[in-house]
Amino acid sequence: MDEVNNQSGLALQGYDPVAYFKEGKPAIGDAAITYRWHGATYRFSSREDRQAFAANPERYAPQFGGYCAFAVSRGTTANGDPHQWAIENDRLFLNNNAFAMTLWNRDRSGNIQAGNENWPLLPKRPLMAGRQTPD
Repeated sequence: MDEVNNQSGLALQGYDPVAYFKEGKPAIGDAAITYRWHGATYRFSSREDRQAFAANPERYAPQFGGYCAFAVSRGTTANGDPHQWAIENDRLFLNNNAFAMTLWNRDRSGNIQAGNENWPLLPKRPLMAGRQTPD
């Protein structure tokens, strides 16, 4: 099973992963500028961002497959919100909501370490797994 949190194959809910690093904020990606990696489609706001991602996806893709970093640090998964994010040690992390982000921020390094230990052991499942959504 893919280790990327995606809905209908779309990673980061359509946000450009490179923009967090270049612009310091989330930017919605263009449906015409995409790149498929680890079973999910990433969207980009520019062709340059797509090229940067394609050259080194591990650098730009959110850690823990885009799941909530705080939840992973606690041994479970929850959806990541593209607006609850941080770059730590040159890596992108998402959290589920402002409260999870606050808790994660209290001990970023400890939570990252716990997340790294838990991540290989957790079952990964795409958002909406097993449910059909209307077209």
